Amino acid sequence: MFLDTAQLSAIGDRSSNQDALAQACEDGLSCFVLADGTGGHAGGEVAAAVVTSAILEKFLLEASFSTRALGSYVAWASAEVALKKHADARYSDMSTTVACVLIDQSNRCALCAHLGDTRIYMFRLAKIISISKDHSMAQRLVDAGYANYAQIRRHPQRSQLFAAIGAEGDSAPEVSPAPIALLDGDAFLLCSDGFWEWISEAEMEQSLSTATSSEDWLNAMHSIAEKNNAAQNGRRDNFSAFTICVHDDIASS
Repeated sequence: MFLDTAQLSAIGDRSSNQDALAQACEDGLSCFVLADGTGGHAGGEVAAAVVTSAILEKFLLEASFSTRALGSYVAWASAEVALKKHADARYSDMSTTVACVLIDQSNRCALCAHLGDTRIYMFRLAKIISISKDHSMAQRLVDAGYANYAQIRRHPQRSQLFAAIGAEGDSAPEVSPAPIALLDGDAFLLCSDGFWEWISEAEMEQSLSTATSSEDWLNAMHSIAEKNNAAQNGRRDNFSAFTICVHDDIASS
């Protein structure tokens, strides 16, 4: 199985980029991590960098494919953030979202983990088959029937998180309970809220259906997001994304 991947990270209209993304491969396994940090001057940038580095460090030390293993990678990152916060008062308020996809290329399956509002989308036949659920107040209002999911991108409480690494909350990271079997043509999108808030799910699907590569798909979505942002004269947050397209072999990509 071949993975065709692309990545993007940009500062938007902020003074610094507090998103971080990284990937690594070991023993036929591929690990993709994206984090979106918050908390004081440079705090979010540090938190996101600590989490992405820690997850890949643990992965490369103990490369394994299981729900327990992926959970342990995220737990290790959470502990590293706690140590950093304790060691340096400048970072006492820092926290970060996280999204991670672990792929076993030999056995054609994947596991996902996330906390916060950095999302993981999975596509099959260019249609979304799953979306990670945000740990946000807006999502809670949607779940309770007080808000419409279609309006979540513009909801006034969309950016209020109730769970993140480094922040007190009532939710642990969500990890896939069992491996997800992969088929030729499946695809993943990992993206921070600064990316998904400016492109609809229908636009994600349409751009994937006509893309010739993972990079082509990401570039098309980026162009759509930029156009939508300009049309609404919106202030753009940091935005980052991974696109991952699964193929039976290199020739099919």
